[in-house]
Amino acid sequence: MSYVQPVEHKATFAGGCFWCMVTPFEELPGIVSIVSGYTGGHKPNPTYEEVCSETTGHVEAVQITFNPDIFPYEKLLELFWQQIDPTDAGGQFYDRGSSYQTAIFYHSEEQREKAEASKQALERSGRFDKPIVTPILPAGPFYEAEDYHQDYHKKNPGHYKRYRKGSGRDDFLEKHWAPKINKEELKQRLTPLQYEVTQNNATERPFQNEFWDHHGDGIYVDIVSGEPLFSSTDKYDSGCGWPSFTRPIRDYHIKEKLDLSHMMVRTEVRSKGSDSHLGHVFDDGPGPNGLRYCINSAALRFIPKEDLDKEGYSEYKVLFE
Repeated sequence: MSYVQPVEHKATFAGGCFWCMVTPFEELPGIVSIVSGYTGGHKPNPTYEEVCSETTGHVEAVQITFNPDIFPYEKLLELFWQQIDPTDAGGQFYDRGSSYQTAIFYHSEEQREKAEASKQALERSGRFDKPIVTPILPAGPFYEAEDYHQDYHKKNPGHYKRYRKGSGRDDFLEKHWAPKINKEELKQRLTPLQYEVTQNNATERPFQNEFWDHHGDGIYVDIVSGEPLFSSTDKYDSGCGWPSFTRPIRDYHIKEKLDLSHMMVRTEVRSKGSDSHLGHVFDDGPGPNGLRYCINSAALRFIPKEDLDKEGYSEYKVLFE
């Protein structure tokens, strides 16, 4: 049987500072590469300083190489809208000027049609009370940014996190995209233990919970929002009595918070999408990063790998191939 090389497509998005447009897309199944750069202008091979001078016509952007059979363009568009203020024509958050404007650059007529449909759906949703001004434009030459801009969040994690928070981006996204949690509905949908763990930061008993000794192949998702959080491929027996993982499926889906309760200093782990309490992360794990994500079973729902298609998580089948 001959090997068929997967077809790779490109997607190009401008969303303000390109440092902040890498993490939402990285580590996703089907994403081959993400490059920060400049596009949309008239000057070949511009420098960062030239783009910032607002004289080149370029915007900061990211170009994503992806396999649409694993992660379709429509899902990239959904993620793109959730990273920006699409009503701001003068820049993004703290960064002002034409080089920080938003845009979708399409590489084919099919991409243009899907981008237009996605934009119209966002307008109809009523999520924003101002017009959606992000333009949809034909892709042109894309010029790779300087090396120090590539994967900036990995090279300078402390500054990157402070910048995201200080720029106002994180607060804006949480305000407009965080799911509206109906506590009464949750009380009806969740068991009492699931509710207490996810909404009131409770901790279930060790060795007396659903997944501490569970060995099936599949993914663990947020019991509240359905966000994919952890994979069985990263699960191990830590001896603590709770499900333990060396890493999340994607760092983007979780957030950390200092926890000073019970006369201890710990790092709490919460789901980014629903703000549910999940558990804690410790630095005594066996993985390459030395981390142990100690998670409450009551905060999770397990989806076997054979059910990923019917449950709507087809792109995560690649984790088990």
